Amino acid sequence: MSKLEELIEKLCPDGVEYKEIGSIAVLGAGGDVPKARFSAEKTVEFNIPIYSNGIEEKAIYGYTDIPKVDEPSITISARGTIGWCALRKEPFYPIVRLIYVTPNTEILVDFLKYVIDTIKFKVPKTGIPQLTIPMVSKYKIPVPPLEVQREIVRILDNFTFLTTELAAELAARQKQYEYYRNSLLTFEDIQKSMIKSIPWVKLDNIIEFKNGKGHEKCINENGQYIVVNSKFISTNGRVKKFSDQQLSPLYNNDILMVMSDLPNGQALAKTYLVKENSLYTLNQRICALTVKNKNYSTKFLFYYLNRNKQLLKYDNGVDQTNLKKGDILTVIVPVISLAEQQRIVDILDRFDTLCNDITSGLPAEIEARQKQYEYYRDKLLTFKELKKEA
Repeated sequence: MSKLEELIEKLCPDGVEYKEIGSIAVLGAGGDVPKARFSAEKTVEFNIPIYSNGIEEKAIYGYTDIPKVDEPSITISARGTIGWCALRKEPFYPIVRLIYVTPNTEILVDFLKYVIDTIKFKVPKTGIPQLTIPMVSKYKIPVPPLEVQREIVRILDNFTFLTTELAAELAARQKQYEYYRNSLLTFEDIQKSMIKSIPWVKLDNIIEFKNGKGHEKCINENGQYIVVNSKFISTNGRVKKFSDQQLSPLYNNDILMVMSDLPNGQALAKTYLVKENSLYTLNQRICALTVKNKNYSTKFLFYYLNRNKQLLKYDNGVDQTNLKKGDILTVIVPVISLAEQQRIVDILDRFDTLCNDITSGLPAEIEARQKQYEYYRDKLLTFKELKKEA
């Protein structure tokens, strides 16, 4: 019998009481930004984080010198990514209706975070979707004895630690990948150090260009074709929409590229390589490039064009960027041998598999760990409800 099972058998063998969140915690919501006492950057004076409804690092709006919440609490996004929660153990200042939950002595803040993670909050579909304090307050959650809570937190902390370690390793590998990618594909720098210059050719002489089409009217979650949009490409194929019509067919070895993105976005000019026929349909604001020049490797061009700085220069950091066909076709490409192209591809393939492949490498391991964590979290936080005496 495990330590947790022993504690449950000893302290709550007949079940645990389920209580409304509002009865075991103080809830509040963020208001306006404290403009008179605000800094966009962290300083010695302004070191209290201001949190909004963003997720992870995007939740930090700025800094102030006056905390609104001093006690360890949970913040819950009320707008945007509704229900996303975070553990805040240091003083902070919430804004823009961000909900915060400060537990009383009946429940550990770490335990509360794990429980809230399991809640699928429901909000009205009419008007602007928003989570409110009354909605959160009424959710009932299990409140086992504190000793049981501590043991559950210890177990789940071990799972999250392993996932965090893998994520940190992936971030380091991605930086390494970017370094080698830039080193291998920055031919302008190589040319400066050579007596004989490298010849260049415009992309127009290498590929055929095709634009995508709008699929708004034929989106169907049970459709047989994957709609290739910017979200699909920016997530390396993880986030999908489906269509029951293939309005713009794609074929094996087509290189797909995002043509439109927000200012300073990370999707602009990002590429995706098609590896199967009759599976995809190309959405608007995405283009397909088909290699027609036998002197160029499709895989080499896939890597070379991905977030190429010749295309990123059109992002002025203020307006929506919309690449034109001419912008893409005038990209210049170095004339190098197929053998050299393959050497570069072989090196980048190894890094790409490690950093991006969802069937192997670190992403696959992280996903497996996350599923394992979620399974045990849900299992550990499911208690028999204690029957009230009549």
